[in-house]
Amino acid sequence: MSTPPPNPYGQPQQPQPGYGPGYGYPQQAPQGVPPQQGGYPGQNYAPYPQAQPGQSPYGAYPQAAGYGMGHDGRPELAHWGLRVGATLLDGLITIVPLYLVVGLAVGIGGEDMSAGASLVSVLALAYTVFMGFYQIHLEGKTGQSIGKRIVGIRVLREADGRFLGFGMAFVRKLAHFLDSIPCYIGYLWPLWDDKKQCFADKVCGTVVIKG
Repeated sequence: MSTPPPNPYGQPQQPQPGYGPGYGYPQQAPQGVPPQQGGYPGQNYAPYPQAQPGQSPYGAYPQAAGYGMGHDGRPELAHWGLRVGATLLDGLITIVPLYLVVGLAVGIGGEDMSAGASLVSVLALAYTVFMGFYQIHLEGKTGQSIGKRIVGIRVLREADGRFLGFGMAFVRKLAHFLDSIPCYIGYLWPLWDDKKQCFADKVCGTVVIKG
């Protein structure tokens, strides 16, 4: 009986123990032990979720969304000046019209304002209340009030980068009371804080980023 010709390509490679068919397949984790995600056991993780290639570290927003990205691949935090500018613009849009209308009504009518001036003042107050809640609605739904949209910043949940929703946006507005005590130092806290957070941000778990 004739001997079969030798294989010109050599002997086939045997798969390594613990690997699937062929090479390049990672070893399967033992049954009942979940595979490690995002690093090695015991690794110290950064305060924000790790990004996948081409994805924002917050996970929900790709880089194409226009968010500013820092050198470490994370969304760039908004500096204090932008936050102050957004707050001033929101105040101009929401509160200043009320003071202007009421001031004009008092200046024209004196203490005995006419019914027409009183009605205008009530309408101005209604506008302020409506605009205040509308700003909260925008911030909860899109991360941006009108002022934040103008200066190009937005507020997101620190844990996953998602929008706050109306409820949390409303709570964050109330939490700004903490920034006013003592001596309004909470409003200055982003100047030296690593995450540029005020006290309301830390309590509500939010960050303000560019974009």
